[in-house]
Amino acid sequence: VHLGSRAVLMGKTVVHYTLELAETTIGLRYDSAITGVPLSMTFEYKDQIKEKITNIEGGLIVKEYPTATVGSGHFRHLLNELSMKKNFSADIIYIDYINLCQSTRLKFGANVNSYSYIKAVAEELRGLAVEKNVPIVGATHLNLTGFTNSDPGREDTSESFALPATVDFMCALISTEEMEQLGQIMVKQLKNCYNDPTLHKRFVVGVDRAKMRLFNVE
Repeated sequence: VHLGSRAVLMGKTVVHYTLELAETTIGLRYDSAITGVPLSMTFEYKDQIKEKITNIEGGLIVKEYPTATVGSGHFRHLLNELSMKKNFSADIIYIDYINLCQSTRLKFGANVNSYSYIKAVAEELRGLAVEKNVPIVGATHLNLTGFTNSDPGREDTSESFALPATVDFMCALISTEEMEQLGQIMVKQLKNCYNDPTLHKRFVVGVDRAKMRLFNVE
């Protein structure tokens, strides 16, 4: 939501697919991140929020789908509809989250393991990004080993190592009890096809969960 809200404030058009939380929940988080009004107070200041977001040049579409019922084909259909009916062309797409997507090629079952299935999902989404010439940003979980590890690697990705093998850029968000008390989170680059992954390999950012924002700790 922080990344999406910054894009909207930069005048970009954002499409946010949610397969986990409700559209209204995501929408309120964007309201908070864009305006700086704490999430718990968005209803009290709804008139002020409406006034602030009315003048923003960027655009935002939040679309909710039931878990594990949609994939790249459904996402493509919505993008085409938005383009034809609303003249809305996405500059960046967010998917929350990749492991809840459905493959259009494989049907998950006894003959298809999680490695192959998530690999197919990742490849299809990457294909959609290339077709539409738009970056797609998604999330995944760490496995049990990575969840208890303060220095996770690509091998700690849940369900399928094919996911980090397919994507162009990947980072891990690391939080400890001490960092939570400081209101900070560590970002570790796991893969970077665009630049030297050892450059800023690890860095710390501040996190304001009440306003759904990240900030420079300096």
